[in-house]
Amino acid sequence: MTKTIELYYWPTPNGWKISIALEEMNLPYNVNFINIGAGDQFHPDFLKISPNNRMPAIIDPDGPQEAPISIFESGAILQYLARKTGLFYGRTEQDRIAVEQWLMWQMGGVGPMAGQAHHFLKYAPAMEPPQDLPYAKDRYRNEVTRLYTLLNKQLSENEYVAGDFYSIADMAIWPWASLWEGQQQTLEDKPHLKRWLDQLALREGVQKGRALGAEKRQDLAKAKSSHNALFGTSKN
Repeated sequence: MTKTIELYYWPTPNGWKISIALEEMNLPYNVNFINIGAGDQFHPDFLKISPNNRMPAIIDPDGPQEAPISIFESGAILQYLARKTGLFYGRTEQDRIAVEQWLMWQMGGVGPMAGQAHHFLKYAPAMEPPQDLPYAKDRYRNEVTRLYTLLNKQLSENEYVAGDFYSIADMAIWPWASLWEGQQQTLEDKPHLKRWLDQLALREGVQKGRALGAEKRQDLAKAKSSHNALFGTSKN
């Protein structure tokens, strides 16, 4: 019997990657909410699991050689879970290379750029004092547009991001791309991206993973008391 994985999570795009994967892989898990607005990510017990004070993270009591293992960084967790289950990583080495390319593209591109777009378009103007920076807003909005234009092209030639199969690359990208409106993007000129977003949104695993802790999600731009924990210096 598969042992229960401990998931350290908050309902954000990076958190959704792992909740979606766990649901899609039908793995049992117990959720530990890490309230990033309250500074839970700086708690010493959590830092032992995720030293970079970022969620998500997991502890798998049934790790390699049947020994417990803790893992941080969402991309590393996705790769680990895909290897563990043999699911959503493709069938051939060529498939796996394609999956890893697009997974790294998300980790190094879409996540950071969309995250900065959210920050400068939504959070920074609401800070005290307001930081309304036109150059930064244009810079990250335009970079997200470039990335989604590339993604639309890839999806015009493939049903899923890495080819004709659903993979952890799709699970990594969808949570960020699904928030395209908050990144001030348009799908009018990206029909293949829209088709893919809608297609994945119908999956039961995506729906369940996206809904995990949805009631705890709040508009952190308006919750000014959370800004120090989110955007201040680390509490070391």
